[in-house]
Amino acid sequence: MMVLSKSDWQERAHTHYLRVHTFAQEARKRASRQEKHPVYDFLTRYYPFSFGRFEKWKPGIGVSLENADKDLFPEKLYTHESDENCTLNLAALDKKEAERHAFTLELLKNTASRAALHSCFGMHEWAMVFTGGNVRHRESAPLRLSQEEIDTFVHSRPLVCTHFDAFRFFSPQAQPLNKHQPTLHDRPKLEQPGCIHVNMDLYKWASKASPWVGSDLQWECFQLALKAREIDMRASPYDLSEWKYEPICIETETGRAEYVRYQKALEDEGAILRNKLIQLLEKLMTENGKMSCTP
Repeated sequence: MMVLSKSDWQERAHTHYLRVHTFAQEARKRASRQEKHPVYDFLTRYYPFSFGRFEKWKPGIGVSLENADKDLFPEKLYTHESDENCTLNLAALDKKEAERHAFTLELLKNTASRAALHSCFGMHEWAMVFTGGNVRHRESAPLRLSQEEIDTFVHSRPLVCTHFDAFRFFSPQAQPLNKHQPTLHDRPKLEQPGCIHVNMDLYKWASKASPWVGSDLQWECFQLALKAREIDMRASPYDLSEWKYEPICIETETGRAEYVRYQKALEDEGAILRNKLIQLLEKLMTENGKMSCTP
């Protein structure tokens, strides 16, 4: 059990609030002006987690806070001991929630056990606008190539997407062209650590596991998601020059090699964060199991 002094956890909580609040305020201002950002706004739509909740620092499992304030750490989730220290209350973890975290743990471990694939080259965004029936990000960015050029390129390359939440947005004409036909239930069988969306999703799993997964790791996963989304859109057929993003032209051999370099860097960072999540969820499942067996 890690014990944090009051000055220590207060400093961590304040630092966390400032870094999340800075990003959240910009998102709120854009929303008030009805402005669209092709990179950042995706993270608030695709991952619909409250910034208000994210701004509130949580220590996570295995951490004890000295002289913790009950208004900041409510008794429903935290046990306040006689010496005014508090820790997360595992009794607050119900069976249904424990089952969800067990699924996440299995998914993360299965993903970590697989060899990474580096042959998709980020073509999922191209497959989504194939034939032009539904250009998903039309409101936030124009296309940098003509529809004919996009369709010709998609026809010229194999589609090998393994991520369900990317594949399900493929155009109806592109889905049959994909080597895999992933479904929601296939995720534990198909997700692999080279996938840019799988590494982006670490933010989702960390957020869903809050407060058991602490805010510091959640923020690290959020930062990785931002990096991944930037690469994702730079490799897309959209023109992001208005936002000062240079394209990764995967329609060229040089661009595909550049994409793989970024992909491998995200994979390396994701492996570290995935391992941290696995360790914390294993600890949570172990401690919850002990409580379940207590007469």
